[in-house]
Amino acid sequence: MMMGTTEWFILFLITVVLVVLIIVRLAAAFTSKRQPAAVPWAFGQTTGNREIQADTIQVFRNQAGTMAILADGIGKENTGKVAAHVAADTVMDAFVPYHILNNPDYLFRTAFLAAHSRVQQTIGERRGGACMGAVFTNGVQLYYALAGNIRIALFRNGELIPISKGQTLNVLAKEAYQGGTLSKKETIWSLEATRIWNYLGKDGFHEIEVCKPPVSLKKQDLIMMATQGIYDELSWAELEDVLIKNMTLMEKADQIIRLVENKSGQDKENGSILLLAPEVINEKN
Repeated sequence: MMMGTTEWFILFLITVVLVVLIIVRLAAAFTSKRQPAAVPWAFGQTTGNREIQADTIQVFRNQAGTMAILADGIGKENTGKVAAHVAADTVMDAFVPYHILNNPDYLFRTAFLAAHSRVQQTIGERRGGACMGAVFTNGVQLYYALAGNIRIALFRNGELIPISKGQTLNVLAKEAYQGGTLSKKETIWSLEATRIWNYLGKDGFHEIEVCKPPVSLKKQDLIMMATQGIYDELSWAELEDVLIKNMTLMEKADQIIRLVENKSGQDKENGSILLLAPEVINEKN
């Protein structure tokens, strides 16, 4: 029996709904918190006093190892959020196909450069971009790459050990002074300036910061990545007091966020904390 116009219209609507649901499910598989395997990790986020939470977190594990990415969007309205997603997706997409990763530095440099180009293409004439940190571990060593001011640290034996330097003016001033290109007076003045001098999407994008040499991992190590909204509000000691507690990673991340939100202040940035317990396979450690 031939279907009438109404039946065809209903069938068309059902088909559209099914297609939309499939697209949503596929998109969800590539959202900001990818984790196809049981990797011990947890995160916490706070919007601070901002209208939009523009940070993006991704964690992915394949045969090569585990990649963790934390991107902090820069820009008004949704510009920063879009930039952070684009940057993180670009680097993670470059990592996903690997079965063995022999040269993480090369992957980082090429993927971050591609992320910079994609961010610029995506946001166009809008002012914005993203700071981003990426950590790769193969169970033996830790490698990282950084553009901007994401903090990366290793929690070991009750102590939080800074790994990344950060691409801010005060760090640049120290390096310039040590290299003899900046006077002592200029250095002292610049040490107070924590403004970011490099980030993805910035005109005149510079070389990223990479880990040289890689960090050898030990059992019970915990990797921490944090954005400005976390480390501006909490001291190293306050973070250590939480990380040393006998709690799950999620409980630790939640407590850190509560401490940040309980701090007074009217100019709080977006804050994100990512905790990753690498699966250390080097028995000698």
